[in-house]
Amino acid sequence: MTSIYEQALGAQFQKLHPKIRERFGFNSKDNIASIGEGIMEEIWHAPWAVLPLYIGTMRHIMFPNRGMGIPFRIENYAYQDEWGRETVTWCRSFDFPGIRRRFDATMIYSSQRSRVVDYLGNQQHLAVDLAISASANGGIRIQSSEQRFYEGILRFRFPRWLTGTADVCEWYEERDECYRISVQVNNPILGPVFRYKGSFQARTISLNGQPVPSHVKPLRTEIRE
Repeated sequence: MTSIYEQALGAQFQKLHPKIRERFGFNSKDNIASIGEGIMEEIWHAPWAVLPLYIGTMRHIMFPNRGMGIPFRIENYAYQDEWGRETVTWCRSFDFPGIRRRFDATMIYSSQRSRVVDYLGNQQHLAVDLAISASANGGIRIQSSEQRFYEGILRFRFPRWLTGTADVCEWYEERDECYRISVQVNNPILGPVFRYKGSFQARTISLNGQPVPSHVKPLRTEIRE
């Protein structure tokens, strides 16, 4: 079994830096996880985006906070969901003064869409197609495209002008021996919406046969991709 990112990248996976392959190359059979901790140098959002970002906090999808030097933690676990799909968690915590914000997601490789699909938030109501590529510096680049909303009988695709397109770059910095990450979300009409950048150290841990912690898994699982 290969990781969902190796499935998406194919031969390009070997172009990734070994440290990036380590973070993106495991699957549920490996019984391991990658835990990263570091500092976000800058977290920013557009003033007009406060309300939609605040609504997003209710389901752990972004947040209306700004800051510099914010402690950060990311938890990546691989497991098979109840539909048998290989799934990877992206549980991100940001410790602002007096409040912790979460930005959660779970990713699968969709055979029917031939790409990774990212379910944003803790209830998987928002499914986003991802384009994944290897960068020249050995990093991985993840770009969002079509976004779909699922809840109960509701199903619709967001028009492009209503969405924020994400561009995520993660790479390993040899000089400083750390991972670096840059995330930018832009609206095609209004411009920049949200961004953060920083660095972190990551360690691989063994689960020793223990289940994936419940706090990183979604509250509900959406079958529609």
